[in-house]
Amino acid sequence: MVLSYKTRRRLALFVLVVGLPVYIALCWKVTSLFDRPSIWLELAVYIGMGVIWAFPLKSLFKGVGQSDPSDPPK
Repeated sequence: MVLSYKTRRRLALFVLVVGLPVYIALCWKVTSLFDRPSIWLELAVYIGMGVIWAFPLKSLFKGVGQSDPSDPPK
């Protein structure tokens, strides 16, 4: 299924405004279930979770910052 440029742009905005804070809250809750590990392990976990969210959404964000390809050039 190919999404239109406008739909991808709206979906990307929704993911950044709603989805990312929900993901952060979920990660915070999951990490609070365990005892505090060493600072290096904790840093690695937070960096890993900070990067992992972007991989499945890479195709959604690709090209969103560009102008609409279906618009005629000015």
